[in-house]
Amino acid sequence: MPDYVGAIDSGTTSTRFILFDRAGQIVASDQREHEQIFPRSGWVEHDPLEIWQRTCQVIESTLAKANVTAADIAAVGITNQRETAILWDKASGEPVHNAIVWQDTRTDRICRELEENRFGDIFYQTAGLPLATYFSGPKIRWMFDNLPGLRERAEKGEILFGNVDTWLIWRLTGGKHVTDPTNASRTMLMNLETLDWDPQLLKILGIPRQILPEIRPSSDPDFYGLTSVDGPFGAEIPVCGDLGDQQAATVGQTCFSVGEAKNTYGTGCFMLLNTGEQIVHSRNGLITTVCYKMGNSPAVYALEGSIAMAGATIQWLRDSLKLINHASETEEIARSVDDAGGCYLVPAFSGLFAPYWRSDARGVLVGLTRYVNRAHIVRATLESICYQTREVLDAMNADSGVPLTRLKVDGGATVNNFLMQLQADILGQEVIRPQVAETTSLGAAYAAGLAVGFWDNLESLRANWQIDATWQPHSDETTRAEGYAGWKKAVTRTFDWVEE
Repeated sequence: MPDYVGAIDSGTTSTRFILFDRAGQIVASDQREHEQIFPRSGWVEHDPLEIWQRTCQVIESTLAKANVTAADIAAVGITNQRETAILWDKASGEPVHNAIVWQDTRTDRICRELEENRFGDIFYQTAGLPLATYFSGPKIRWMFDNLPGLRERAEKGEILFGNVDTWLIWRLTGGKHVTDPTNASRTMLMNLETLDWDPQLLKILGIPRQILPEIRPSSDPDFYGLTSVDGPFGAEIPVCGDLGDQQAATVGQTCFSVGEAKNTYGTGCFMLLNTGEQIVHSRNGLITTVCYKMGNSPAVYALEGSIAMAGATIQWLRDSLKLINHASETEEIARSVDDAGGCYLVPAFSGLFAPYWRSDARGVLVGLTRYVNRAHIVRATLESICYQTREVLDAMNADSGVPLTRLKVDGGATVNNFLMQLQADILGQEVIRPQVAETTSLGAAYAAGLAVGFWDNLESLRANWQIDATWQPHSDETTRAEGYAGWKKAVTRTFDWVEE
């Protein structure tokens, strides 16, 4: 048996490839950013061919760093930014348009029309999702409506659709058109109960079924396909694990029991609560999604709180405002002041996701006085991540009926120890970071490794999970309540900014 499992993690701002050993430890990795394209206000795009190029580069670089060949790799898993929609020509493999990213708001009019036609309940009950620009289905509809001749070509079977996972699997395997239930559940097109494309939802959005990939288990012993010998691995390796990034992080955090939850701090911020084999519809602004489906076992579901702007807000400080040169600077800068000076940043740059689902919202920086300086704004940026997380956690507690007393965290921003202490203070709860913070990639590796017997079962993975650090709340309840009240007031200032 080979010694490693590989994981491709194609995120919103970068792609990485990581090799893991049997203990779930990182052996080698490489990461490269791809361009963020903003054609208009509210539009966000990626170049699918650049994503593929970056994927090839990080694979080749990682293998070289580790002095590893394809023969040393038992399987490959994929995890990806979800909801980002790609359409491509079946014959040539050329994208027909840039990928429309999950943060993009151009489908707002389509979603409003669906709401006006009273389709909201149908999508919510069938797909578990609100009518929001976040998801893939309306993005497909937008491309059909705005690219001449595309719908006709799709109906003839000349066009294929995929989220980023499907695009990469298709490229890696020489044409296998596959996704898994976690990614399919983010399209507004999949029936949560049947785990198949729903004819009624397809009809409402006007999407032909033949463009959609086959839905296979997240961990598939039958494999989606083998890597092509002329691809970046240079040999055939089973591609047999596929999870949307937040579900992958849930698996990487070994949240396999009902009631276990994790929060990932990446481009956005995403909290998932395992609800087991039961489909739970939220009453408090969360969404229902598939958590994972391993082989022939029943699907496991989750409640999710999705926040659009977390690490992306720090990136905005760096790239747009030029207040920092590197994300790592935020810790020292924020520590230099005792608080945010009375100001709040609500980064509703793409509207507000959970628990509000307000596409009419836009970002605000409020409470400014002459006293406020750069450090206060940087601290307010970090606090915005923590306050958004508290809102989601409050909704999670209300829906589950079982208050979470500790929060497992992962993702790039968790290296910021000050941010993690802020999070514990604002939540009033313990925050726990595992030794392997790259749990998204680890979850994809686990899915692939389970499919080929590299790991025996889900329970065998728990032994790999080890605590790296914990943070206990230091703030008092009065301070916490006052700060949260100010945040809730600031959020109301973002509403009704975009005219409908």
